[in-house]
Amino acid sequence: MRCKSSCMVLVLLVGLSAQARAYSPNERPPDQATIAALEARIQDAPPREQCFLYAELIHQMTEFSISQYTAGHFEDAAAMLTRIRQIAQKLHLSMNDNDKRLKNAEILLRHTAFRLNEMLHASSYEDRPLVEQTLAQVNQVDSEAMMQVFRK
Repeated sequence: MRCKSSCMVLVLLVGLSAQARAYSPNERPPDQATIAALEARIQDAPPREQCFLYAELIHQMTEFSISQYTAGHFEDAAAMLTRIRQIAQKLHLSMNDNDKRLKNAEILLRHTAFRLNEMLHASSYEDRPLVEQTLAQVNQVDSEAMMQVFRK
């Protein structure tokens, strides 16, 4: 019985860790071109779709910032985190009750907050305040999106 429960916990942990990955090996991580294309797409999108597109943009920018940070490009990662905070503010201002895919945006923001938390734990002491501020802002927008979902 004990072996059975240990195996079940192991299977659960493996399943959860597989979901925590942002991109599978077959997918390309985001780069500057995909981020710029998504930003242009947001400008042309109707207001009902902008919330999800902003969440997708924040997610891609976070993944790009993490890859920049792990590659040793700390200034580029910090600049991207500053842009993430600006986009999070735009997302906050564009959120409506009638947004399409609001639940998907909330899930994406939650995953982005998880990834920022990982980045926070891996970052140096000097870089932590900016990561903490970005994480706090993404958490705030995520909470607001969750409240919008529950109001529906």
